[in-house]
Amino acid sequence: MYNAKAYSAASETSPLASTTIPRRDPNEHDVRIEILFCGICHSDLHSVRNEWSATVYPIVPGHEIVGRVTEVGSAVTTYKPGDLAGVGCLVDSDRTCAQCQAGFENFCPNLTLTFGSPDKHLGGVTYGGYSESLVVDERFVLRIPSNLDLATAAPLLCAGITTYSPMRRRGVTKGKKVGVVGLGGLGHMGVKFARAFGAHVVAFTTSPDKTDDALRLGSDEVVLSRDAEQMQKHAGSFDFILDTVSADHDINAYLNLLGVEGNLTLVGAPPKPLGVSAFSLIMGNRSLSGSNIGGIPETQEMLDFCGEHNITADVEVIPIQKVNEAYERLLKSDVKYRFAIDMASLKSE
Repeated sequence: MYNAKAYSAASETSPLASTTIPRRDPNEHDVRIEILFCGICHSDLHSVRNEWSATVYPIVPGHEIVGRVTEVGSAVTTYKPGDLAGVGCLVDSDRTCAQCQAGFENFCPNLTLTFGSPDKHLGGVTYGGYSESLVVDERFVLRIPSNLDLATAAPLLCAGITTYSPMRRRGVTKGKKVGVVGLGGLGHMGVKFARAFGAHVVAFTTSPDKTDDALRLGSDEVVLSRDAEQMQKHAGSFDFILDTVSADHDINAYLNLLGVEGNLTLVGAPPKPLGVSAFSLIMGNRSLSGSNIGGIPETQEMLDFCGEHNITADVEVIPIQKVNEAYERLLKSDVKYRFAIDMASLKSE
C-alpha cells in the first residue's frame, strides 16, 4: 500500500479539499497509472453532495481518467510502462455473470464503480480520479489512441461512451436522420458522433445563442424547441433521437417527431417522472428507451472510433484548486462543454 495525493469531500456540505488516500500496490494483474487529466462529470457533483442518498464519505470522485502507465504486475500482458491508458466508470465486476460474459460489465450485479463502491482490496470504498494515481486490474484499463489530445479525451470515458453506445446499437449511419436534444456535455458529444456516423444531424436547443456552436460541432440543422412552427416542420421524420436533457421537459414533443419505428433514447436523467402519452408511441410503432454507458469492449471500440475520426470533447482545462468553483459553474451550465482537471496541479499541494 502507498499514499497518493487527492481531493476529497468530507460531507455533503464540505468543499473538496486536499488530502492523502491509500492505494494498493499492484498485484500480478494490476496496472498502476499516473493520472494526467480527469474530466468532471455531473454525477461527480451529485455524488459529492449526496443528491442520490448513497454517498459514503470521504469521497474522491472522478471517472473520466486518462494517464500514463507507470508500473504493471507480473502477469500483465496488454500494457507496459509508458503506455497511454484510460479508466472509466468501472474498475471491476464479477466477470462470471451473463452480462459480463456478453461484454456488458456495466450491468453486472456485482460491479465495482471507480469511486464509491466497496473496495475489496483495502476496505472502505473505492476512490476516483481526483488523485495523482490509481491501480486498476488490466481488464478494466482502456487504451487511449496516441493521436488524441489527453485533456479533451478524458470525457470520452463517460460522456463519450454514454452517447456513442445508443447510436451504435440503433444503427445510426449514413441516410439516417438523427436528433440530439440539448447541447451540453453529453449533447455536444452526441452531435459529433452522429456526424461521424454519417447521419443528417439536427440539434434541438432552447437557446438561440447555441445555434452557431451547434453548427460548428457538426449539426446540419438547429431547431429552437420552444418554436412550435420549427418543431412541426420535422414531425414524423426522425429515425433516432438522443435526449440528453436532465431537466423536466415535454418528452411527447420529441416522440411525435419520430418516424415509423423510430426510437428516442434517454441518456439524461430528469429528477421527476416524464409523462408519456401512449398515443405518441402507438401511432408510429415508436419506442422510448434508456441507455447507460457501455461495457469494456464497447468503450474500447468507441475510443478507437474517436482515434480514427479525431473526435474529442470540447473542454476547459482547470487546475484542481479550482474544482469547487467549477462545480458552481457546472450548476449554471457555465462551461463549453466539459471541465478537465490538469492533475499536474496536484503536485503543488
